[in-house]
Amino acid sequence: MFRPLAWTKTLALMFASLLSITLVPALMPFCLRGKLRPESANPAARFTQAIYLPVLRWCLKHWKIVIALNLVFLAVTIPLYFRLGSQFMPALYEGSALYMPNALPGISITQAVSLMQEQDRIIRSFPEVATVFGTVGRSDSATDNAPLDMYDTTVMLKPRSQWRAGMTYEKLIAAMDAKLQFPGLTNTWTMPVQNRLDMELTGIKTAVGIKIQGPDLAHIEQIGAQMQQILSGMPRTDSVYAERVAQGFYLNVEVNRVEAARYGLTVADVQRVVTSEFGGADIADNVEGRERFPIAVRYQRDFRDRPEALSQALIPTPSGEQIPVSEVARVYFSRGPSMIRDEDGALTGYVYLTLKTNDYGGFVSRAQELLQQKLILPSGYTWRWAGEYEFEMRAKQRLEMILPVVFCVIFLLLYLVFKSVIEAAVLIFPTLYAMSGGLLLQWLLGYNFSVAVWVGYIALFGIAVETGVVMVVYLHEAYQERLGEDAPMMEADLVEAVIKGAVQRLRPKLMTVTAVVLSLAPILWETGIGSDVMKPIAAPIVGGMVTSTIHVLILVPVFFLLIKRRSLGRVTSRAERDVNDA
Repeated sequence: MFRPLAWTKTLALMFASLLSITLVPALMPFCLRGKLRPESANPAARFTQAIYLPVLRWCLKHWKIVIALNLVFLAVTIPLYFRLGSQFMPALYEGSALYMPNALPGISITQAVSLMQEQDRIIRSFPEVATVFGTVGRSDSATDNAPLDMYDTTVMLKPRSQWRAGMTYEKLIAAMDAKLQFPGLTNTWTMPVQNRLDMELTGIKTAVGIKIQGPDLAHIEQIGAQMQQILSGMPRTDSVYAERVAQGFYLNVEVNRVEAARYGLTVADVQRVVTSEFGGADIADNVEGRERFPIAVRYQRDFRDRPEALSQALIPTPSGEQIPVSEVARVYFSRGPSMIRDEDGALTGYVYLTLKTNDYGGFVSRAQELLQQKLILPSGYTWRWAGEYEFEMRAKQRLEMILPVVFCVIFLLLYLVFKSVIEAAVLIFPTLYAMSGGLLLQWLLGYNFSVAVWVGYIALFGIAVETGVVMVVYLHEAYQERLGEDAPMMEADLVEAVIKGAVQRLRPKLMTVTAVVLSLAPILWETGIGSDVMKPIAAPIVGGMVTSTIHVLILVPVFFLLIKRRSLGRVTSRAERDVNDA
């Protein structure tokens, strides 16, 4: 999901830049006609300048206090970066839920169906639920190898306008989970589309999971049980379920070849009877219109629900005599792998974790330390984190490469424009203040770091630098205009030039910021489908634009004044040396 978001943002910026240098200049002669009022005649411009001018004069006069206060602000807000959690992507509300509990191996089809019907009845009792559709067992397709101990119930929800007052998705899931506590079941809640993507890409049906690999399934199951015991006591853990990969039940019919030969029977004869009488054999098809239903015949359940009963089933012999199965075979139960999973050439078992938090990165860090302290792995066995957490790690690695490249490109472009390393560095500072504002709003709204949030920050950095460039361009314009005069520039002249460049062109700077904030702020109040992903993108931009604007309007003029004052001092000293030499 990282690539579509990044490419969409990149293409949007490319087309916006293309239109700004082609279509906009062509439309200006047609749209900007008539008598244009000067900026001094604009009430909004006069009002903002009246507020900004005294503030700017005070900041230029007390620049040490201003810089100190801004450094304190950075020192207070930047630590929020280490307090916020992390996840791959915000949970996207799909208008439905998926209930996938796990039962212990060995559950019968009758018990599984009865339990699923009871679960569906409880879920359907909630007024927010529109329909419930549960499935258990494996379908005819070999691609869906779900055992009987894994349920799959899709819950379609009504529109949120029809929910009870104060009810949220999280509260609804918690209420359902509280009523669906059955002995031997471990509940797992997710969403249909999210679950299909996670299952297809990682094999793990929960957001966070563990894959254990080794040469023996019994040892893999023991390691999973130890992990389940260790992780179950962690805070913010809802449920932990380790697969019972070696606890499957199998019915064995071991044919005694010698005894079968005495009755004139072969192994195939015995197996054929066992298959038809115990498992059922299709003898005809029932035709109803265009539908066909096979008719299968087998013993009633009372005659096949125990090994002792199965041993009394009759087998016809070539002589016409019927003998019980126990005469030629031994019927018994045995344990074995319920499912054999192979990944990367090694046997694999899964541990599913359902968390009460979206801070997957923080939880995994704490769980990693706990497992390293308490878990001792036998030789030849390994484990690793899986699920959506895998995507988060991959995205984090890419961002560690992308963000430095972004800053280097921005710095290079600034240097090419202003031909000054110092001015380019000054214009990089708005990104720090932009990030501080984004962190504040992100912390207030409770958003974790995710790919969506970082896409918002990358866009924010570009906009913040753009606003700073507009300010520096106007400051240079006023500075060069004052240099063109005949009288030599003094300290007071430099200050007035800085004030003129900052104040007289205040409106275009505020228009840029206002357009960005007003276009994105409504997203923060949106509640429709898709807003769960858009809000974390918009939050850093809205919060960062506020703080970066304050920095651009205050600190950039202060730094520009200090830079030009230093240059002015060097010019004055050189002139004095020339006079003395003369």
